[in-house]
Amino acid sequence: MLSDVRIAPSILAADQLRLAEQIELIKTADYIHFDVMDGVFVPNLTFGPGLLAQLKEETDLPIDVHLMICDPDRRVGAYLSAGADIVSFHYEAQLHAHRTLYAIKEHGAKAAIALNPGTPAAALESLIDEVDMVLVMSVNPGFGGQTFIDSTYRKLRQIRRMAAEHGVSPVVEVDGGVGVNNAERIVHCGANILVAGSSVFKAADPAAAIADIRSAGERGLNRRS
Repeated sequence: MLSDVRIAPSILAADQLRLAEQIELIKTADYIHFDVMDGVFVPNLTFGPGLLAQLKEETDLPIDVHLMICDPDRRVGAYLSAGADIVSFHYEAQLHAHRTLYAIKEHGAKAAIALNPGTPAAALESLIDEVDMVLVMSVNPGFGGQTFIDSTYRKLRQIRRMAAEHGVSPVVEVDGGVGVNNAERIVHCGANILVAGSSVFKAADPAAAIADIRSAGERGLNRRS
């Protein structure tokens, strides 16, 4: 598990017509969160592997690819080839999760399982030994700018206990409605990586927003027992 707090701004909230400029504004972040939506698993369409490959040429930050798509087995290879450093796919979308995890790892990327708000932490019981990261959705996926779902705190504590029982320490990422007002509690409950979209890209100073969210998260890390 990471020993610090890391920030992954979601370019879903960025100005797509000025993406290169927007990426420059978040160079103090730790990752770039790259949301992939297919219009089927979620009611929206976003980015393909072509944009990911271009993004890799514009930044040295690792790219955290979040596949919100049906049948991720069929498409994951294209995003790995385009340069994904971390790939998350949804528990709810995959029949053969172990196979997908292994395929991602064999390519040299970090493999992660994402859970929707309505999916219990217990779904990870047979997978937590194999994952590098767990992505906990704190909003229903598909659109940016939603309100954080409070039951996420309980789920984070449950995942933390499960990991301890299994003797593993996957990174835990939270995505949706994250900002300076809740970052401390989110990290205190078990998260390591905070995905922040609107709270970074809609701020007057994105770099300052990143620093403020990180500081709030670090206070939560210091409070962990």
